[in-house]
Amino acid sequence: MAPRGAPSRDFPLWLVVVVATGLWLFWEVLSSDLYADILRKLLRGVWITATVAVVAYGAACLLGLGLALMTLSRRLLVRQAARLYVEVMRGVPIIVLLLYVAFVLAPALVDLWNWGRGLLGMDPVRPREFSLLWRAVIALTLAYSAFLAEVFRAGLLSVERGQVEAAMAMGLGPWARFRLVVFPQAFRTVFPALGNDFVAMVKDSSLVSVLGVTDVTQLGKVIAAGNFRYFETYNVVALIYLTLTIGLSLALRRLERRLRGRG
Repeated sequence: MAPRGAPSRDFPLWLVVVVATGLWLFWEVLSSDLYADILRKLLRGVWITATVAVVAYGAACLLGLGLALMTLSRRLLVRQAARLYVEVMRGVPIIVLLLYVAFVLAPALVDLWNWGRGLLGMDPVRPREFSLLWRAVIALTLAYSAFLAEVFRAGLLSVERGQVEAAMAMGLGPWARFRLVVFPQAFRTVFPALGNDFVAMVKDSSLVSVLGVTDVTQLGKVIAAGNFRYFETYNVVALIYLTLTIGLSLALRRLERRLRGRG
């Protein structure tokens, strides 16, 4: 129940403004051949944007959860190694990390791979065969895993000690306690933060355009450079990102309310 004197739920005026603006842009797209042509060309990049966001976020969640467990380890070296990774990755701008992974780490991995292949008498792999798309996915995974590690760590610490002790009294092992007791409660606690980071990942996926990956942003730059209609082109780019992020935000809020209801 909301505190006395406070509104229980504000009417989403912001959503009305956004929907009205979006409808205007959609009308422009439907009624203008120029807008329709730009949208048709940009839609080819939506798949790349979605692939980068979903794959990188899924991998970052797994790596972040592992890092969170490491930061809570009883072993000092394990905790310190995890803290080192988290602090370094959080301190480096994502665009710098993208460039570093693409042009420093990826060639080093190719050299290491070729060294192993050489021992087996196999032909070397050329660095250009390491796709820029996957270099971008690796960079975003490394960046977001550090932020998600802190989210998961806070969630795991929020589980009451009594819950764990009760599970131990029931004879559950460490993995069973984590899977059946600790993680479900932690997940419900951190779900809003995870949702926010997923929306942020969708927006930050636009940074892969600096590597020439043909996502929505990169295609927008190419189209605008070709037709010199920057206003119309970037209107459509903004519309696509707004549709993705606001749609995700509303879906995640609905799912969050369901999880609260089950909790």
